[in-house]
Amino acid sequence: MTTNPDTICPCGNTKDDTPLTYTRCCEPFHKGLALAPTPEALMRSRYSAFVLKEYEYLIATHHPEYLDGLTAQKLSQGGEASWLSLDILSARSSGQSGEVCFQAWYRDESEIDAIHECSQFECVDGRWLYTQGEQKAAVLPKRNEPCVCNSGKKFKQCCMR
Repeated sequence: MTTNPDTICPCGNTKDDTPLTYTRCCEPFHKGLALAPTPEALMRSRYSAFVLKEYEYLIATHHPEYLDGLTAQKLSQGGEASWLSLDILSARSSGQSGEVCFQAWYRDESEIDAIHECSQFECVDGRWLYTQGEQKAAVLPKRNEPCVCNSGKKFKQCCMR
């Protein structure tokens, strides 16, 4: 995939409150030029891979013992959700295991929803891999809270419509 070097990374990561570009954030992971150094970095790169349809990367960063027949082809046959944003709620790691809780916001047809999950990660030979996740109920923003699409508008004036 070719991207403009100034394109903001879909994962929403920042440095000193400045959004990182895709080329300085998740692209090196997607291209195999670097390994995600933490479970949170891997989670962010996997979210960006969903947005950018980098399905081979999703399979490569999924622990093989937990794939359960999942393939890049099966991922590509999923619905056409429009991904809006990623909210990392918590991230921790200890030794060779880690956990990241997040909400990944999307629009599916005319509805706004989120995948709310606490994902488990394992470090194998210096490489963080996704193993499994526990799904939770998504918590939609209140009417006057910022919109999940990062437009800067209130939720009621934007995606809630």
